[in-house]
Amino acid sequence: MGLASSQNYNFSAPVCLWQGVFCDAQKEHVTGLVASGFGLSGAIPETTIGKLTNLQSLDLSSNKITALPSDFWSLGSLKSLNLSCNQISGSLSSNIDNFGLLETIDLSSNNFSSEIPAAMGSLNSLQVLKLDRNGFQGSIPLGVLNCQSLVSLDLSLNQLSGSLPAGFGAAFPKLKSLNLAANEIHDRDTDFAGMKSLTTLNISGNLFQGSVIGVFQGMLQVMDLSKNQFQGHISQVQSNFSYNWSHLVYLDLSENLLSGKMFQLLGETQNLRFLDLAYNGFPRQKFPPIEKLTSLEYLNLSKTNLTGHIPGKISELSNLHTLDLSANHLAGQIPSLSLKNLNVLDVSLNNLSGEIPVSLLERLKWMERFNFSCNNFTLCASGFSPETFQSAFSGSLNSCPIAAQPGLFRRKTNRHKSLALALSFSFSMVCLLAGVLFLAFGCRRRSRTWVVKQTSLREEQDVSGPFSFQTDSTTWVADVKQANSVPVVIFEKPLLNITFADLLSATSNFDRGTLLTEGKFGPVYRGFLPGGIHVAVKVLVHGSIMTDQEAARELEYLGTIKHQNLVPLTGYCLAGDQRIAIYDYMENGNLQNLLHDLPLSGQTTEDCSTDTWEEDNNGIQNVGSEGLLTTWRFRHKIALGTARALAFLHHGCFPSIIHKDVKASNVYLDLNLEPRLSDFGLAKIFGSGLNDETAERSPEWSPGYMPPEFSQPECDSPTAKSDVYCFGVVLFELITGKKPVGDDYADDKEANLVSWVRGLIRKNQGSRAIDPRIRDTGPADQMEESLKIGYLCTADLPSKRPSMHQIVGLLKDIEPKTQQ
Repeated sequence: MGLASSQNYNFSAPVCLWQGVFCDAQKEHVTGLVASGFGLSGAIPETTIGKLTNLQSLDLSSNKITALPSDFWSLGSLKSLNLSCNQISGSLSSNIDNFGLLETIDLSSNNFSSEIPAAMGSLNSLQVLKLDRNGFQGSIPLGVLNCQSLVSLDLSLNQLSGSLPAGFGAAFPKLKSLNLAANEIHDRDTDFAGMKSLTTLNISGNLFQGSVIGVFQGMLQVMDLSKNQFQGHISQVQSNFSYNWSHLVYLDLSENLLSGKMFQLLGETQNLRFLDLAYNGFPRQKFPPIEKLTSLEYLNLSKTNLTGHIPGKISELSNLHTLDLSANHLAGQIPSLSLKNLNVLDVSLNNLSGEIPVSLLERLKWMERFNFSCNNFTLCASGFSPETFQSAFSGSLNSCPIAAQPGLFRRKTNRHKSLALALSFSFSMVCLLAGVLFLAFGCRRRSRTWVVKQTSLREEQDVSGPFSFQTDSTTWVADVKQANSVPVVIFEKPLLNITFADLLSATSNFDRGTLLTEGKFGPVYRGFLPGGIHVAVKVLVHGSIMTDQEAARELEYLGTIKHQNLVPLTGYCLAGDQRIAIYDYMENGNLQNLLHDLPLSGQTTEDCSTDTWEEDNNGIQNVGSEGLLTTWRFRHKIALGTARALAFLHHGCFPSIIHKDVKASNVYLDLNLEPRLSDFGLAKIFGSGLNDETAERSPEWSPGYMPPEFSQPECDSPTAKSDVYCFGVVLFELITGKKPVGDDYADDKEANLVSWVRGLIRKNQGSRAIDPRIRDTGPADQMEESLKIGYLCTADLPSKRPSMHQIVGLLKDIEPKTQQ
């Protein structure tokens, strides 16, 4: 285990005077140790911390600790334990019941997996339990109900499933904060009636069903029920008189299946600051008397079936900073909104017409985000010249979209500076063209000598760049002066001194023989780094203009994102203008190759040429190549794992990550045949910087994967629902065995996969689309139901597509049972 810097300690002084060390009054025993953010790494050695038997408080948070010693669980005097923000993996030991005096435990933001131990129920003194941002699985153990002293319970951002233990609502009379967000809990008609002290409740991003009536309890101030499957008339909540609305400050009911009149229940919510009712099943209704909510700061009524006009009384909400009324049926003109604090405005996808008020146009330059797309504005306000309209709006005045662009309202560049930049750009282009010509002829002349160099690269300390490499479709250049001077960052092994020279050696100088594929962002090579690290090296060559600092920060962030169904980013290298991402190598290739490009009985790597696979009670085991991808159960496993990966990116990451390139070739199978999604987060690196709106520009879609809303790319930017569409295409591929485009669709030679399958489903002939190779390997109704899930995912309107959390629940409902 790496030690903290010696500057934290004066080793000649008594231990009790060391920084972060606290002792009893007699200075005999250490009772507290705080080493948060000290740079500790690796496993905690045996007989170290475990010897501090009088320790009452331990804080080792924000380090890179990977494992705990066996004697750690002998610290029976502990009252407070904080191991958050480390890299501890594996299951949580049932020996935790030795910590009978614990009052606070924080294990958040680690890599714990398996089930939460039932022994947790023996911690009767526990007041704060934080297990969030891990990989805990299974149901919440019944034993947790014994922790009746709990004041705060956070199990969010795990992979918990099943229903809540019976009596969960009445088990915690002192509980003030409960967070179960971003799991797969699928309880129905949940009753929180016993939680009389509860003030904060977050169960968003789960699969809760039934009525919301039982959720509105106690003295709640913050309530987030979003991204679930709650149904029924929201006005029925009024009949539940046990709830006191006057305390409510934050209410999010978005992305459910609620109906009824949305504002009958909000008459007593004068203190409400945040309200989100977007994307529910409300019937058409006129704009409600929202001006009664005088404290409101955030209001999202997107996709709530509003009709009529936007009332001018919204201007009475003087604290409002965010207003989203998009995707409704609102008509008429925008009223003259005098909202001095308004920072975000979205009225897109309505039937609004007339002119945008001048007062609002003048306000736009101070706003963070706004959208007027897909309406019928005339933009004929008097006092504005045509040049102003041309500079402030994009798109035709007679078609969708008409959207204001914030960047165009910023102060214009000085004219002389613009001329200088233009001249500089022209000169740079001349130099670039000259350099390309030089490299083109130079590479041809040096091609033979290069082969000789690559075998002895590590010994040649004076090898210098730029280095040029060719693939089948492109030539890319790593413009580094000396290979040994460019570091490679490996997250889990920061002390390894790896450089670009090691990448050259690992990939035989990026030889075509080590080339795995040429992806959307550039070529991918296979190699072994020092220490025997088997990696896939992805060269990002297609146009990122982030600074090195921005790119490094983004890659470091992506390296922290861990999920069992994501290909982990192992490290990176900034080689001149190229950004090189280093991933764990996936031994069994990608779904594109396995499903379409190779025989189903074959393997993708020489290592596995004799391996075969078959099913047993626990899943798919390595025993026979004849069975690879030829069973419904295995294809369902790939679909569910991929869905879980996307659900985690959308609902489990803050801010959420839109993948923007979901396709079969980005779904890999690891050594254990677990599906893993790759390339998440890379689209952002190829924008024009972290703070530039064009970083969210429309991606270049692979054939057959483009969502229909992108047929008018000026109208849309990638969203979570774009990913959902692409997942639907992958799901169709898994069930039919056909490619998105180019395969033979007998009914229609002009069809693609999506139109062909959707057409069959509409005719109630979905069974005809099932791949004959898996048709007899599982229940036909499950396969047909999965086609219907794909049908939902590929709906023409994004608003009609389910969320990835909902898709996970639908796929779990048809999960093939293990053989008994």
